[in-house]
Amino acid sequence: MDDSRDGTEGADAAEALSGTPGAADADDGHGVDGISGSAARAARDLRVAFNRLRRRIREVAETESEAQDLTPSQVSALTLVSKSGAATASGLAASEGVRPQSMAATLAALDQYGLIERNPDPGDGRRQLVTLTEAGRERIEGTRQARAEWLARAFEDRCTEAERQTVIEAMAVLDRLTRP
Repeated sequence: MDDSRDGTEGADAAEALSGTPGAADADDGHGVDGISGSAARAARDLRVAFNRLRRRIREVAETESEAQDLTPSQVSALTLVSKSGAATASGLAASEGVRPQSMAATLAALDQYGLIERNPDPGDGRRQLVTLTEAGRERIEGTRQARAEWLARAFEDRCTEAERQTVIEAMAVLDRLTRP
């Protein structure tokens, strides 16, 4: 996968060579535009680590979906329907950034697998709303469970108890960063 979109390619390469997060740019104590060097390094290292983690979790989900005979686009559409509760085909296409015809093909396959159903929109009978069937909800839950199990296993196998506690404590700090 090309990471040049998120700017991690060079940082990932430097880290891979040195084995040290943040090795791409050693913290010289000087930030940019009034930002301290430690804040800039923390931001960079966090972004790189999260991008790597996101890629790995996506790989786990894709492996799980392939084992279930679903394409990544089908899993993505199922996930969108799961999050929205009900959606139109055109709304799903817009959310995914694909042509309506492509989404129609994806939905046809999901319908054939019995993972979605389409019902008339109560507000506009000309439109159909796509919802998950019980089998679709189970499939989404299975994919979520696989990702959660992989991450928990990675923490169990690769981290000490002290490191896991550090991550738990860091989550409070990261949660503060997400607040307005």
